[in-house]
Amino acid sequence: MRLRNPLLCVAMLGVAGCNVGPRYVKPAALPPNATAPAVYKETPPEPGWKAADPADTQMRGKWWEVFGDPVLDGLEDKVDVSNQNLKAAVAQYDASREQVKILRSNLFPTVEVGPQVSRNRESQHHPLLPPGTTETTYSDYIVSGGFNYELDVWGAIRKEVAQAREQAQASAADLATLNLSMHATLATDYFALRGYDTQQQLLDETVIAYQKTLQLTLNRFHGGIASEEDVEQARTQLETTRGQAIDVGVARAQLEHAIAVLIGETASTFSIEPRVLVKAPPIIPPGLPSTLLERRPDVAAAERRTAAANEQIGIDRAAYFPTITLAANGGVESTALGVLFQGPSSLWSIGGSAIETVFDAGKRRATTAQARDQYDQQVAQYRQTSLVAFQQVEDNLAALRVLENEAVAYSDAETAAKRALELSLGRYKGGVTTYLEVLTAQAALLNSTRTSADVLTRRYTASVLLVQALGGGWDVKQLPK
Repeated sequence: MRLRNPLLCVAMLGVAGCNVGPRYVKPAALPPNATAPAVYKETPPEPGWKAADPADTQMRGKWWEVFGDPVLDGLEDKVDVSNQNLKAAVAQYDASREQVKILRSNLFPTVEVGPQVSRNRESQHHPLLPPGTTETTYSDYIVSGGFNYELDVWGAIRKEVAQAREQAQASAADLATLNLSMHATLATDYFALRGYDTQQQLLDETVIAYQKTLQLTLNRFHGGIASEEDVEQARTQLETTRGQAIDVGVARAQLEHAIAVLIGETASTFSIEPRVLVKAPPIIPPGLPSTLLERRPDVAAAERRTAAANEQIGIDRAAYFPTITLAANGGVESTALGVLFQGPSSLWSIGGSAIETVFDAGKRRATTAQARDQYDQQVAQYRQTSLVAFQQVEDNLAALRVLENEAVAYSDAETAAKRALELSLGRYKGGVTTYLEVLTAQAALLNSTRTSADVLTRRYTASVLLVQALGGGWDVKQLPK
């Protein structure tokens, strides 16, 4: 509600003052042409998946424990207490809370008390010195106090306090967003590292198998059955695979270093024992789309900044009205300390002022229009954040659905490649085929097994990103009041 009559505001001054500017009404989270779906489009139809009730999908606190990995749990527990980015965000949030207190203090008078003691000497040629006065040195004792109070007639100070409160809530939501991001980044790095562990084990086992094949080929060469070309081909494949196994260590080491930074440790002193991924990731039920926007801290932060932008319109509108200030001062003053607190030594003053800007060349009008434009900008950003939230959930649901089907296909391909290699080796040992067929079968098996391991890693990553897209168990009710 916008109050335009200053006389009405003055009449209400004794009650609660006036509020200028629009009352905040939470805008629609999505653009007019968009609506929240009843179910997610990419929700997989397989029996293991379900659009669960909200209570069923609300992960609480340590969401990473759903993966059942004690090493990951231990690393995640260190993020909150050791990550320096989170510490900086906590300090920023604490500062925003103090800003609310600073602005709230403007709702109350400023009271000052101060004694003064001085020894003075006047010039004997002072123009106002009484005739015949010879004593020009005297003491002056003053004890005084006073207060200043800017009346919040138009509600500008209250709106500044409300704006600071909403900014502090946005800062709290930013902290939750960063917290979720740090934990999700650690989890994705961890599972990528485990993916490299899986690749490393696979390549190490393949190197051993290729060493046996090379020895077989050497034995056949010495027996006059195989050619020297076969031996060199077997040696080439062995050394190439050995090089691939060594190269995996570079990427793994870099991920290990990144995890060290996330948990606040130096890369030089941190290490994680190798371990492979052996099972599919757990199912992450997405819940109902209607609850998504209440579970995303970044959406909550955008909405709180929209509310703060609305308060700014009222703050700028208040500049059209006079600034009303009350002031009072009182105390005692005497040249003799013994009579300082007697009646004749008292002094006081009381008054008020009302200052109104009568001409500013359109500055207030432009400032208010700017505040409205910034509000519209913030509404658009709020709605864009909401749209991106649905996109991220759908992206990762689609990734999980497609990758699950891809995992089945590559598993079948791996089984077929193993059988093909067995048959090729048998034919080669029997002298029916050339070594090239064995090389082709070996390359096909290695490719399918490495791809299967890569798909498994990507499924874990998509699961973590889905948890992040769903808010990681956060809820808008966690915003500080």
